Amino acid sequence: MAKGKNVLTTGDVAKICNVAPRTVSKWFDTGQLKGYRIPGSKDRRIPVSELIRFMKAHNMPAPALPVGKIRILIVDSNESAASVLADTLQTKADYEVQIADSNFQTGTIAQKFTPHVLLVNLLAEGINAASICKSIRTNEDLQTIKIIALANQLSDSESVALLQKGFDGSISNSHDTGEIIKKIEEATAIIY
Repeated sequence: MAKGKNVLTTGDVAKICNVAPRTVSKWFDTGQLKGYRIPGSKDRRIPVSELIRFMKAHNMPAPALPVGKIRILIVDSNESAASVLADTLQTKADYEVQIADSNFQTGTIAQKFTPHVLLVNLLAEGINAASICKSIRTNEDLQTIKIIALANQLSDSESVALLQKGFDGSISNSHDTGEIIKKIEEATAIIY
């Protein structure tokens, strides 16, 4: 099983879940585990994000799964600040990073890029962070994305309010890349 795969075979899933491949096929055929069939074949493929959802739903332990680089989507209307942060994350932590500068672009990129973590600048002009969070949380395909709010000088009560709105965490100093990387590592360690 190659490191970095985003789609798994029934054999891969069977090894991860410690079950027979036929059991995985049954899960797939009954609709419990979503995926797709290879055209012109009976072979099944299961996206890693779907396996994570399935394992969480059935309280199965999630061992280290075969994911590649951690994918980060930065949501910020300030293009220069977002570019600096993206460059820093790529250089210091070897993350794969993309940038969105609007709510619409965030949704479009999230569907294709399937980031592990969304970094949303709460102070960005023209971006509704609460709306983005709600959209991600209600989309079955994107629910495993961790959402971290970036702001400056958040109070404890503001941080708690963000958690209640569906965010997975917040960072009070959006210029502290060490803290941002630490939060990303913490957020992704829970799943993987």
